[in-house]
Amino acid sequence: MINKKHLPWRPINLLRSLLALAFFGSVASVWAQPQVLDAPDEAQEASAEMGERWVRLSCDDRQKPLALEVAIVRYVRPELANQPAEGASEYVDLVGAVHIGDLGYYAELNRRFKSYDALLYELVAPEGTVVEPGRGTSNLNPLGAMQNGMKSMLEIEHQLEQIDYMRPNFVHADFSPAEFMKSMKDRDEGFMQLYFRMIGQAVAQQSQQAAQGESSDLDIFTALLSKDRPRMLKIALAKQFESMESMLVAFSGPEGSTLITERNSRALEVLRQQQAAGKHKLGIFYGAGHLSDMHERLVNDFGLVPVDIIWLEAWNLRAK
Repeated sequence: MINKKHLPWRPINLLRSLLALAFFGSVASVWAQPQVLDAPDEAQEASAEMGERWVRLSCDDRQKPLALEVAIVRYVRPELANQPAEGASEYVDLVGAVHIGDLGYYAELNRRFKSYDALLYELVAPEGTVVEPGRGTSNLNPLGAMQNGMKSMLEIEHQLEQIDYMRPNFVHADFSPAEFMKSMKDRDEGFMQLYFRMIGQAVAQQSQQAAQGESSDLDIFTALLSKDRPRMLKIALAKQFESMESMLVAFSGPEGSTLITERNSRALEVLRQQQAAGKHKLGIFYGAGHLSDMHERLVNDFGLVPVDIIWLEAWNLRAK
């Protein structure tokens, strides 16, 4: 007899797959606070996380959710690794993006972005596209429509509406739509093929959660019925985000994909161009699902080492 709990077309699998794209790897056109690490064991934990984790759920001592946090990791040449990371004069920062978040999260990112010689950003759009403040994303794009719907449901903000892309140090580092489609054609990829790869990941993770006695379905449906629906739904989704991030990482394996691998190649090609132009303080602002692959390339291809990690609060999950 077929076990309906593990059918790949279950609505929760569809939701999880689309959310992974919408929040961490989009191809659609309370205040952020850096975590302070004082104790040696916390510093060692942070060192182990650099390049390995990009999204995490922060909880208090009683395991009550406090925030969904996203990482910024700094990379330098090995000979500069012993110098204070804050005062470095030459570096590359990987800045993880969550495409919808709290207003304070985007305000903190805008503040930090002013310090870069060049800030490389993702957006599948024709070269020369001007992202005007508050423009948002179109509901004609399925992922854009989902982002807009979740923005309203969770009472948070959209990245394209809050990030100041008009700053002179912003540099487009992504495909145009035509280049994206050509890459997919060259790799013999299709959107349905990518979707079913994600579905496979979702089913595997769902089975693992079931074995551990967890139920993401119940969390989400309970949140939808809660009187504090926006916060409870944010908590339910935040619990899934670390596994959602790994779903996109699966697209950057040996076979790679246009979605992750090829777009990352373009971003790092632009990085080399900016370095050749004499830019020393560089940031790459990309969906968190892209950054494990970028970490490997910065270490292996560019010879850089990670030296510092900061966690920014993207979603405040505390009770009011």
